Amino acid sequence: MLVHINSAKCIGIDAVRVTVEVNIVLGIGIHLVGLADIAVRESLLRTITALGALGYRIPGRKIVINLAPADLHKQGSGYDLPIAVGIIAASEQESFPLLEDYLIMGELGLDSSVRYIPGALPIVDFVSSLGIKNCILPLSSALEAVEFRDLNIYGVKTLSEVVKILSGKEDCSDLLVRNSREFRMIQRSQHRHPVRTGDAPMDFADIVGQEEAKRGAEIAAAGGHNLIMIGPPGAGKSSLAKAMSGIMPPMTRDEAIVTSKIYSIAGAGPKGIGLENRRPFRTPHYSASLAAIIGGGAGDNITPGEVTLATNGILFLDEFGQMPKSVVEALRGPLEDRKVTISRLRAKVEYPASFMLVAASNPCPCGYYGEGGRCTCTPSQRRNYLSRLSGPILDRIDLHVRIRPVESCRMMDGRKAESSAAVAERVLKARIAQKLRFAEETIHCNAEMDKQLIEKYCPLSDACRDALGKILSSMNLSMRAFLRIIRVARTIADIDGSDEILVRHISEAAAFRFLDRQE
Repeated sequence: MLVHINSAKCIGIDAVRVTVEVNIVLGIGIHLVGLADIAVRESLLRTITALGALGYRIPGRKIVINLAPADLHKQGSGYDLPIAVGIIAASEQESFPLLEDYLIMGELGLDSSVRYIPGALPIVDFVSSLGIKNCILPLSSALEAVEFRDLNIYGVKTLSEVVKILSGKEDCSDLLVRNSREFRMIQRSQHRHPVRTGDAPMDFADIVGQEEAKRGAEIAAAGGHNLIMIGPPGAGKSSLAKAMSGIMPPMTRDEAIVTSKIYSIAGAGPKGIGLENRRPFRTPHYSASLAAIIGGGAGDNITPGEVTLATNGILFLDEFGQMPKSVVEALRGPLEDRKVTISRLRAKVEYPASFMLVAASNPCPCGYYGEGGRCTCTPSQRRNYLSRLSGPILDRIDLHVRIRPVESCRMMDGRKAESSAAVAERVLKARIAQKLRFAEETIHCNAEMDKQLIEKYCPLSDACRDALGKILSSMNLSMRAFLRIIRVARTIADIDGSDEILVRHISEAAAFRFLDRQE
């Protein structure tokens, strides 16, 4: 008897359909075809053992299992469950009249338990587009997709629960993930200990001085701009970066879905239930490899890197000048295109990489250049240190902030600075203005505007054109830097609540490109 089971495979952050076909014919042996990797081939032994644990027999005939389409590589352990269901149905040990109305994925244990699989959220999102209304997943995976209320998502712990659902003889509403005991427990825990999206390990009020740097951080958060901070050790670069996570606006539902899909594929879904609502804040070490930052993997098992995991959030690269030059230069594409394409011999995967880069670096190897006579570096050492930050990389960073040490008298005066909550309120108002402005576009913030959108949404008065012309001639800027000044000026105008870009907005935006003036 030939049976078909619906399943799926993730490519990037999207899923495609995979049909598991099982047929039992004359002959002997179990044959798996359809470009399956080692993990899928090993599933046969796991599946047979799990079936035996529940008392099902393995037919003494030829079992042919095909994963269609046959030209698409399949990897992972998520096909264990559909293969087991197919063997049960094809051998007619159970009757599953509604089998084609379900999409089934899950890994089996030797005791027939069903275990977590990554990528549940893209799979459920894909199911809704197929017209299939029922999905069977491991309970721990199904909790990620609990907010898809228009689907019947069943969270199962054992293969026997899957058989119970597919048989259709009993009411299985208690196996719906929203009715599960685990869902209610996590929901109660979240109500008792809610996680606020604006929580951050550092508050702007706790950072003494650094008003210019705080202004740069506010502008960056308001428009989604990239930011680099140059200053000596202990000046507060890392503290400012950590505080920025507390002034970022809350994610929209579309942003939350994209971010949650990424973390689901990476096997690092939200700790609770539903979508991930906190913007990511990724802080890889400066010694991280190229594959760790950009993404990579062997064969077609390509995993997302830090630039993708930071999508819709902040990627903080401390000690930016110490990072390998190959890694720094590899950031050019993601910073410009807001996506990353990873190519291998047999596969090519595109991941989103729409993040906000916040970089921090010392001005020289000893860290004290420009601070009186404390620097012990030679001129050549200083040039070589910052030369790792090439012109193309600095062109892609909108805001350059110079951080100076705080004076001792300011440290002791006890005055409290403006809190992150007050800054976050202005940032949110600016983001709302951008949301209304780009309602008919595919972008969300000023930093994503290309040349055509800048011409459309950032008209300049004659006075602004004259001021910008003088700045360009004096600083000898590239076309990319010229466009970035206009983007930043648009964000400053949004913070001020101004519909038009004024000369003071242009001047302030240009002041944040001090690295372009360095000899």
